[in-house]
Parts: sequence; structure tokens; C-alpha cells
Amino acid sequence: MKTDIKNRNDIEKLVNTFYDKIKTDTKIGYFFTDVAKVNWEDHLPKMYDFWENIMFSTGNFIGNPMAKHKELHQKSTMTKAHFQHWNALFNATVDELFTGEKAEEIKQRAVNIAMAMMYKTIG
Repeated sequence: MKTDIKNRNDIEKLVNTFYDKIKTDTKIGYFFTDVAKVNWEDHLPKMYDFWENIMFSTGNFIGNPMAKHKELHQKSTMTKAHFQHWNALFNATVDELFTGEKAEEIKQRAVNIAMAMMYKTIG
């Protein structure tokens, strides 16, 4: 039975499941594996901190995701469709794992973040 997102363990479960999908995704996976050449042992804990801070205001995230996305766009052009696909995968992963107020909140926040990233990265 699905529950709502309650704590960091839930955030870690979401992030791990989501990025397992991203790694093999045919539409955007290459941004992570081939273009950015993501070091997953380094990246995943940052994503745990990022989403935990977004959802629970922990203040434990340090980083500049906007700059990273701008660098990535310079290496390989990103489009609106890429951002929309990221959101679709993220939302599907949330829905697969969780249900409730926080689950709905994280999906809305993800849409808002992706829109801001898209606007500031590709115009």
C-alpha cells in the first residue's frame, strides 16, 4: 500500500527509483550518461539533499543547479520536450511509489522548478 512522502528515506527511495529510470531512458538519459557523465555516487546524495530541502526546508542543499543546467545546454542542446519528458518521468515515479498531499506537492514543485530551469536555460 502506498503512503505519502514523510521523510528523507522516502525522498531517497523516490530519487533512486527515478534516476534508475533516467539512466536507461532513450529520450533524456544520454544527457546524464554521455553528456554530463554523471558520477552517481556524488550526484544522488546531492539530489537527496535538494529534494529534502524542497519538501521539508532542511537547508541542507548546497549547489547551483541552474548553472549546471546551463553548462549542460551548452554541451548538448536541451528543448522544451526534454524538460516535459523529465517531468512526465518524475510524476510517474511519484505516482508509482506514493500518494497523498506531499506526493502532490513534490510533483507541483518539480513542474515549477523545471519551468524555471527551462526558461532560464533555453529561453
